[in-house]
Amino acid sequence: MKLESSGILIGLRPFNERDAVAHVFTREHGVLSGMLRGAVVAKKNKPLVGQVGQVSWNARLDSQLGVFHWEAEKNLVAGIIGRADALMAMNAGFALLDALLPEREAYNILYEETLEMLGLLMTQNVSDVYLDWEINLLQELGYALDLSKCSGCGGDENLNWLSPRTGRAVCDKCAQPYVNKLYKLPLNLAVTRRFLENVCVQQGAQLPVMRQMLNIA
Repeated sequence: MKLESSGILIGLRPFNERDAVAHVFTREHGVLSGMLRGAVVAKKNKPLVGQVGQVSWNARLDSQLGVFHWEAEKNLVAGIIGRADALMAMNAGFALLDALLPEREAYNILYEETLEMLGLLMTQNVSDVYLDWEINLLQELGYALDLSKCSGCGGDENLNWLSPRTGRAVCDKCAQPYVNKLYKLPLNLAVTRRFLENVCVQQGAQLPVMRQMLNIA
């Protein structure tokens, strides 16, 4: 079995003295996992998390881990290497992709949004850029947030609350009986974290450590 695509290297951990297990978020096939031979000892064209390139994944059987051939084209980390907040956001995003997306299931829109996020981290407010990306991730996972009108009365004024059950806005009047159960708007990373924690619980997982540690403002 062979799969080919362009992709983003989102994870790399040593397997032995020479090789590493890599995780690549691809345009056509979603997240792929496989062995990257010689990644630990490579001196020329060394694989690095944050690289974008062309990937080929090969395995004899569909159930096998498989082996990557990786050709990097661009290192997106280079533009943010001096910004700790941007690196934290990138690592948190990659950890969420790796933890929450099923393998070999395409997320074409999210792939493009991830590339856009990485580019914007170089030039714009990190918190705003990353928050927009997490909102898009939640939508892809089936948690689309609707802040356009009140889920109770349909009004579009005084929308200061968010339902954790429906992901829809709630106005002050409709929120009164349920304030202790609602999230306070405006949206921020603390609110999206709560939704992500719910997703993790449903998948029998824990929120990735890199997202737990995320501290950007």
